[in-house]
Amino acid sequence: MNFHAIRAIYIFEMARTWRTLLQSIVSPVISTSLYFVVFGAAIGSRIPEIDGVSYGAFIVPGLIMLSLLTQSISNASFGIYFPKFVGTIYEILSAPVSFLEITIAYVGAAATKSIILGTIILATAALFVDLTIIHPFWMILFLVLTAVTFSLFGFIIGIWADGFEKLQLVPLLIVTPLTFLGGSFYSINMLPPFWQNVTLFNPVLYLVSGFRWSFYGAADVSVGISLGMTLVFLALCLGVVAWIFKTGYRLKT
Repeated sequence: MNFHAIRAIYIFEMARTWRTLLQSIVSPVISTSLYFVVFGAAIGSRIPEIDGVSYGAFIVPGLIMLSLLTQSISNASFGIYFPKFVGTIYEILSAPVSFLEITIAYVGAAATKSIILGTIILATAALFVDLTIIHPFWMILFLVLTAVTFSLFGFIIGIWADGFEKLQLVPLLIVTPLTFLGGSFYSINMLPPFWQNVTLFNPVLYLVSGFRWSFYGAADVSVGISLGMTLVFLALCLGVVAWIFKTGYRLKT
């Protein structure tokens, strides 16, 4: 494996983050902090505890997951789309670098950015509410797996997109609504039985539920199922990426 090529692409992508620090890190943290102020302080004080956890603390895992999903997709999709847009993708494809090494570099950089952002948001949340992490190992595992999985998903979107509009299409119209409807701000046990069953078809529910369990030991679905669903989605994304590089789908357009 060509670690020098992986390192070069990885460092280049990470350098772009530091050049756009306001957009990449500061803006998402400020946006999430506003959620804490509005939902945690203004509204949370009027809502009773959920599963023995104050509402302000209850929404923290959901808010972190919301930022993690959207930023992972955004970072990875733009990272691979921009070389296509400016034409430098030909230099990458003609270099002695395998598809695996290209994927590791771009997805690794996107996941690293998202994990850094998630960690900052977690530290910011501690300024607003009292946080408890009962299972720190599982918290880190869900954080890393989610960042890598949705960075792969964003990588696929970046290859599929043929314009900047499509880069935002899936995150805005699909991922964000699914996150809001996946128990980020509530427990699905608060819903009528029919809507509880409907919500079980939302894949984001399992990510949020598993991540929240690592904090408070309470979950809407079994943590084993949450982990299994995450791994299944990860495997599907890996399969699609392998197919893309095998067939050359949209890499040169």
